Amino acid sequence: MTQFESPKRPDGAVVPAIAIRDVTKTYASGFQALRRINLDIFPGEIFALLGPNGAGKTTLISIICGIVTASTGSILAGGHDIVRDYRAARRQIGLVPQELSTDAFETVMGTVSFSRGLFGCAANPAYIEKILRDLSLWDKRNSKIVTLSGGMKRRVMIAKALSHEPRILFLDEPSAGVDVELRRDMWAMVRGLRESGVTIILTTHYIEEAEEMADRVGVISKGEIILVEDKAALMQKMGKTQLTLQVQPALAAIPPSLADWPLERTADGTSLVYTYDAKRGGTGIAGLMRQLDGLGIEVTNLQTRQSSLEDIFVSLVHGR
Repeated sequence: MTQFESPKRPDGAVVPAIAIRDVTKTYASGFQALRRINLDIFPGEIFALLGPNGAGKTTLISIICGIVTASTGSILAGGHDIVRDYRAARRQIGLVPQELSTDAFETVMGTVSFSRGLFGCAANPAYIEKILRDLSLWDKRNSKIVTLSGGMKRRVMIAKALSHEPRILFLDEPSAGVDVELRRDMWAMVRGLRESGVTIILTTHYIEEAEEMADRVGVISKGEIILVEDKAALMQKMGKTQLTLQVQPALAAIPPSLADWPLERTADGTSLVYTYDAKRGGTGIAGLMRQLDGLGIEVTNLQTRQSSLEDIFVSLVHGR
């Protein structure tokens, strides 16, 4: 993790940055968007919340940030109840939403400074300048937002979320529709924030970003948290290795004598894909090769591939 020391209770336990207990959300239509969510997110970690469209990611974030009201349950943000102590809880949180929503005819400097004031923070021009420079917005500080590109507007949204120096930062699909340069700048800033102890909660469709950035991963499906695990442990536990064998002649079907092997045939029949767990000792590859040879099937090439976080995510959601 980082050198930042997480706050602790008198018993020595780490106090979560966010503590979610038995949270549900049912809309007036009867649709149940969230089902008994229980989750702790700790100070100074990058937590990736993954799930398909409609799984409940944005609903959960909106409840934590006070935009949507939960049907049942409780949430603490930075130790403050988000309902009973709303102002103190909201002061802890910065939110970069999916939708671009800015004051079109205000300047960049004006809207970011105003956002800081909304949280009761004293003016700090040096801090605002640092944010704008980090996000390559300083040269645009006097430009009206209406004149900016979509990528620049996204940068402004991030600057507004950071304006009041929050200790918890939500990034809800922050890379959607942004250029490669902004993505690089944004992740450099995220790493810097994490180093200072800021807790980052990320939702993204770019699962390779979660694979690169996250400390822990949570998967939500149909309103339920189905898994929360350290990313490295998850990939070690659930990661598989795939061996692609190019064969000739092309196979119209997998021979019956190979039915017990975990094999898939490519559509053109020129390759077999063998999936195995490399950590369980014997891979079985030698035995498979002997059987193929005995059937008169020649292997002309071999390629291996490790499972990615995306593979694991898809198998979890679809397997469910």
